[in-house]
Amino acid sequence: MATYEGSDRTLNSIKAFISRGELAPFVPRYEGDYRFSPEVDRELVTHYVQALEMRRKGHEATAILAGKLPHACAVTPGGMTEIPTIDKIATLLARAREIQEFVADVYVPDVIKVAENYSDYFEIGRGCGNFLAYGVYDLDGKDPDYTTRKRLFAQGSTATDLKHQPLDLEQINEWVKYSWYDGATGVHPFNGETQPNPHKESGYSWIKAPRYQGDAHEVGPLARVAVAYAAGDQAIREMVGSVLDHFKASPDVLFSVLGRHAARALCALHIANSLEEWILELKLDEPAYVEFTIPEEATGVGIVEAARGALGHWMVIKDRKIAKYQCVVPTTWNASPMDDRGTQGPIEQALLGTKVKDEGNPFEIVRIVRSFDPCIACAVHLLNHRGRELRRYIIA
Repeated sequence: MATYEGSDRTLNSIKAFISRGELAPFVPRYEGDYRFSPEVDRELVTHYVQALEMRRKGHEATAILAGKLPHACAVTPGGMTEIPTIDKIATLLARAREIQEFVADVYVPDVIKVAENYSDYFEIGRGCGNFLAYGVYDLDGKDPDYTTRKRLFAQGSTATDLKHQPLDLEQINEWVKYSWYDGATGVHPFNGETQPNPHKESGYSWIKAPRYQGDAHEVGPLARVAVAYAAGDQAIREMVGSVLDHFKASPDVLFSVLGRHAARALCALHIANSLEEWILELKLDEPAYVEFTIPEEATGVGIVEAARGALGHWMVIKDRKIAKYQCVVPTTWNASPMDDRGTQGPIEQALLGTKVKDEGNPFEIVRIVRSFDPCIACAVHLLNHRGRELRRYIIA
């Protein structure tokens, strides 16, 4: 299990720097529109530092069975290399209960407090109005079809009318007219290519433009909650209803900057409320992985909800080796450029029409973009070794 010597001292130092506004990610920053009193600011900073501590506890819990993060070394094809024991389960339970209490008693109330003071952000950053989720946290792994497998968060798509549609992976295509890539455009990931062309005249992004059923779709916590709500998930409906009742608002306010933050908190709460039950389902001293054989030829797809949204990997195997590998990650969906028909991506659409008070200090734009929690490094899949052969591997 990972240990952190001097963690309390380190967190206290971080807290001191944050309270003076001297530590990234709080600097450099755009100035203006800070609406809390100094007392509330200090309280929220304290809770931010507590959140770092909860993150640490979550990492420790993961390390018990999966090894270090973010690239867990105990995960292996077919399962895990660590076997649950009574001691490990007891440790997991203790951390899960702490995390659940923090999410329920601190994180969610803080998001509501922010929403109360920035209620105008319920009207900002609406986006494309379409939502896609792959589902996550298997409740029954017997169904081999990821598009129908029962999961804590349902898979599917919806729009602002909150009518659920089943997931159809054949409806995913990627377009590259305005991306710095050559090759076929408007094709399914199984047929996709990654051919960089930084000199492409029409290009303005290293991100491709994935579309579902021909339209731009937002992914992430808001999409996860919207799809689950549309699919009739009772727990999600009750949590969303509680927040909407607090603000005496309709579900339409969810499609906004604050709606994304509220959805992120509710996702955390829904997961935290399930942790203890999942831990108690662990079976002692039984095999932790399933044997497998790599086929001579095959195609495979894996889909799941990462923290930022729908994550899909498509692979082609020939001669028991990977012949093609394409992935479409969450920020590829959200930060995509225009497709070949000129339809803008979700973040681009969320920015359209935004009123900016000060062009030199556009914090409205920054808040809209950050509500999607983009990871550009994840969305761009490009390797440049400057024409030099670094290493050559021969796989027998």
